[in-house]
Amino acid sequence: MTASTFHPHLLTRQDALDELASRIAFGLREDGVLEVQPGVFFYRISTTGEPVHIVLEPSFCTIAQGAKETLIANEILRYDPAHYLITTTQLPMVGEVVDASSDRPFLGVRLALDPQLVTMMMVEAGGILPQGDRAAIKAMQVSPLDAELLDAILRLVRLTESPVDYGVLAPLVIREIVYRLLKGAHGSRLQYLARVGGQSHRMAQAIELLQERFNQPICINAIAQELGMSTSGFHAHFKATTAMSPLQFQKQLRLQEARRLMLSEYLDAAEAGSRVGYDDASHFSREYKRHFGAPPMRDVERLRRLVAE
Repeated sequence: MTASTFHPHLLTRQDALDELASRIAFGLREDGVLEVQPGVFFYRISTTGEPVHIVLEPSFCTIAQGAKETLIANEILRYDPAHYLITTTQLPMVGEVVDASSDRPFLGVRLALDPQLVTMMMVEAGGILPQGDRAAIKAMQVSPLDAELLDAILRLVRLTESPVDYGVLAPLVIREIVYRLLKGAHGSRLQYLARVGGQSHRMAQAIELLQERFNQPICINAIAQELGMSTSGFHAHFKATTAMSPLQFQKQLRLQEARRLMLSEYLDAAEAGSRVGYDDASHFSREYKRHFGAPPMRDVERLRRLVAE
């Protein structure tokens, strides 16, 4: 079935998207992010052009209105109401809404993916699912949003408005969503990472280690040895999964944490850089400007002005 084909019992695509947009807008009256139920997030943004640096957990992301671009390493992924974004491991990335206005704000919904549920659905589905491709292990991709997935996410959003019904029925809808993702165009990616990408998997362990030790000097050999891998094998597998080298991954974590420290704890650039592991303040400032587009304090002052407006 193509993305434009709908079963007779389903709403037309536009009707479904219109209802999804109206329910998100009703649940979130002002710009921001709201966790309406555990693991279910609404997004509303009325302006474009402000990149947001985040570390995103494994998720299924859909858009009811507007469009967004996500930058991971050097690759730009664009998605809109006709496409969904799937991520299958925690990744530092840059997201930017590219289609939004006060009259037609960007409206989206994100469902956090539970690796245990993904694994359970794989076991229950058995031979129904297509075989996973071991080469398809990149942890983020955009795919066409088909009728069944759109219908399922709309039903989940409807349930968020009735807490009693949500507790009983939402687990069933979430299972359906995971099942349809596993059967979809990039289900092999989800299958592969579910098989070897749960909390016990070496790449998941590597990401956890880098997050825990982001402010310490990184030793690729030591991490590879700790994971029981060769240095070259660890480096190649990590980059295939995250689209970044371990050093690039650590640098993004450091810079994002430094930005948070300056914004929320009012540290100066030198102290924030030192706190996240930079011994040289000028080196920190250069890397910060390269990553965020402006020197540390100028960038932070701009962000504070935006918040105050």
